[in-house]
Amino acid sequence: MLRLLYRVFASVQSENTLKAAGVYSSFCSAASLPASACSGFAVNPTMEHKLYQPPPEVRGMTSLDKEAFTQTVTVPALRVPTGVLNKVVKSLKKATIQRPGVPRVVQDKEESSDFRLVLLDPNRVTSSSSFSEAEAEALRSFSVPEELHHYELRLTYHNLKSEEVLEAVLPQGQDVTSAFSRVGHIAHMNLREHQLPYKNLIGQVIMDKNPGVTCVVNKTNTIDSTYRNFKMEVMAGEENMVAKVKENGVTYEFDFSRVYWNPRLSTEHQRVVELVNRGDTVFDVFAGVGPFAIPAARRGANVLANDLNPESYRWLQHNCKLNKVEKKVRAFNLDGRAFVQGPVKQELPELLKGKAGVHVVMNLPALALDFLDAFRGLLHQEPPCEEKLPTVHCYGFSKDDNPETDMVARASRSLGFPLKDRCSVHFVRNVAPNKDMMCVSFTLPKEVLFSNDQEQTESSEEPAPKRQKCEEATDST
Repeated sequence: MLRLLYRVFASVQSENTLKAAGVYSSFCSAASLPASACSGFAVNPTMEHKLYQPPPEVRGMTSLDKEAFTQTVTVPALRVPTGVLNKVVKSLKKATIQRPGVPRVVQDKEESSDFRLVLLDPNRVTSSSSFSEAEAEALRSFSVPEELHHYELRLTYHNLKSEEVLEAVLPQGQDVTSAFSRVGHIAHMNLREHQLPYKNLIGQVIMDKNPGVTCVVNKTNTIDSTYRNFKMEVMAGEENMVAKVKENGVTYEFDFSRVYWNPRLSTEHQRVVELVNRGDTVFDVFAGVGPFAIPAARRGANVLANDLNPESYRWLQHNCKLNKVEKKVRAFNLDGRAFVQGPVKQELPELLKGKAGVHVVMNLPALALDFLDAFRGLLHQEPPCEEKLPTVHCYGFSKDDNPETDMVARASRSLGFPLKDRCSVHFVRNVAPNKDMMCVSFTLPKEVLFSNDQEQTESSEEPAPKRQKCEEATDST
């Protein structure tokens, strides 16, 4: 439902307009996305800031001159006796000025120690009639006249929001964005072509306006499908790419420029890990730095985690030690297919004799569906049917109008076995207006796991005697 709403919104307005209207932030909240996934704010270039009108000379600035943004503006104010000051400010909290570094209460211009001026938001209050009934009643109860005074307020660069600065600098008519993903001390942006001449200024503004951000980077190409990392250039700050992040109570460290990490997936990591019980075994085919593997190990699972990228493998081992689960996780540096046909194949026969669950996580959305054929005929000896078969959680991207159907069809083709009515499909997130990330989960069919390619069929039917035996075994449990 959320995916459909997003597509409807995207078809009539740009993402920037949605964010400016507050729709995007509401969507993030409704989708249970973490705050780090929705960092920053994108601004509609037609937005007006009544309080601050930037000087025309800052337009086109590529090297940040903070002094050029200084401006004096007139704001409304109330003259309030000091004895009731705190009560008045509390009653007018929605009407007072809200701006970085700007106090809501200032010295009375007449310099009387008995009064203070409470500064009001000029977008909210333009006359004494602007107060709500409750606000007006509060002022009367405190014997505060509703007469508005005027106060000359000096605004500097430090009092401006990042979107105000960027809107003032970038060309009119172009979209303006200060949105980014936060990874530890790193702010990661995806700038568009027309924003590139201003990249250093944008980076400096983002760093100035977001405490704790000491490095701002821009992605310069698409993710490499082999190692799942992308080249980045530093726009501002230190060239320190080793980030430390905390997700769902687990700490991770890694070189962000050399491994794959997406802060928007924390909810999905938690969803799948919560399906794992103590004593289960988890095979993480594309483990990265461990966002599935390590939480699963902390829940008491035995984990075999693999990644082809040597850097991911190194940081996976590091994070296992960091979180004290190195004895619960065996790490591998193999191709995904080699991992399935090697360690997975070696471990499965014994695991299938037990009662504990087995999970296979395949989080490489660009390619994971194509690796499902590695399970065809993986094992030679078919166990009794009552034994528990592995549950596979395989991720993929879909641009189809019906992504659920698309995912099932593609997974079925790769397995050589129909999954319709034998799987579930979970919407993870919207990657672009016409591109969704999905997860298809299913019990690995024994017709796939214990058959050779020559024996694969498009039918899920079993010989009658075997099917009957399984039904009898099911009824007896």
